[in-house]
Amino acid sequence: MSRRPARSRAPALLGDIGGTNARFALLDSRGRIEQIQVLACDDHGGLAEAVESYLAGQSARARASPRAAAIDVAGPVAGDFAALTNHPWSFSQRALKSRLGLEQLLVVNDFAAVAAATPHLGRRQCLRIGGKSAAAEAPIGVIGPGSGLGVGAILPIEGRWIALAGEGGHVSLAPGSLREDRVLDLMRRRFGHVSAERALSGPGLVNLYNVLSELDGVPAQPYGAEQVTDPTLCESDPHCREALMMFADMLGAVAGDLALTLGARGGVYIAGGIVPRLGRAFPSERFRQRFEDKGRMRRYLAEIPTLLIRHPYPAFLGLAALLQGRSAIAG
Repeated sequence: MSRRPARSRAPALLGDIGGTNARFALLDSRGRIEQIQVLACDDHGGLAEAVESYLAGQSARARASPRAAAIDVAGPVAGDFAALTNHPWSFSQRALKSRLGLEQLLVVNDFAAVAAATPHLGRRQCLRIGGKSAAAEAPIGVIGPGSGLGVGAILPIEGRWIALAGEGGHVSLAPGSLREDRVLDLMRRRFGHVSAERALSGPGLVNLYNVLSELDGVPAQPYGAEQVTDPTLCESDPHCREALMMFADMLGAVAGDLALTLGARGGVYIAGGIVPRLGRAFPSERFRQRFEDKGRMRRYLAEIPTLLIRHPYPAFLGLAALLQGRSAIAG
């Protein structure tokens, strides 16, 4: 009787690389995610340097032992080359694998990794903010504003969960009111193409605040996204408050479009750094109203749940699922 090969005791490296921060962890042989550390991208010359800095901070055994790695990046992954959309980092997968001495390297889009996590999230790791129960074995959509706007999906195909990588944050943004039409018109003059990301991201919140102030002839303050969404400022500055309300409205509209496009009866999950940080300050009722406001498809969308991901590192769960074969990437 043949014996199964022993499972490697070496941990695998996990990396979640955004436009602002590079997050790293180790996945041990029992499937536990440990040694999480967040590094600022601007503090390192490239991804390889950031990985080496992270590993240098681990134990000598861990530093030498990772033979496999799964890394997601906030940008398209095509062939050997990968580049971040909102940061100058780019790299060759072959060169990175060689430099780090890896036997296996998986590089995927960041929201493909988040999508890969969604079938494996527990009930306590999500907060439902509308809709009914998710349909079993149905497509799932993911959307997440952060440094940019991530969009992903995962589909049940022949008994497996298959994640889709895409760049849905760059679809054209449509207005849902006369006020939004005026905002987008001014943004078109400034940016040319107005993608969803131009409004639904950290920089997008600032864009909304600045444009709303300009439309009303009021000098805009030099706020960042954290100031625009600060509860105190939202009480005292009507343009901060309106920017947050419009952000929720537009995010609901884009999330509803995603649900219709995918037939996402398994739910639409909200990730990213902004909405979870806002917590109760996020105008969830406005989000949900625009999510469902699709004319004849209102009843269809009313059934679909929208869920806020509470897990602090969902991409790590997805990367682990991909390495372990519990989810896979299309193509």
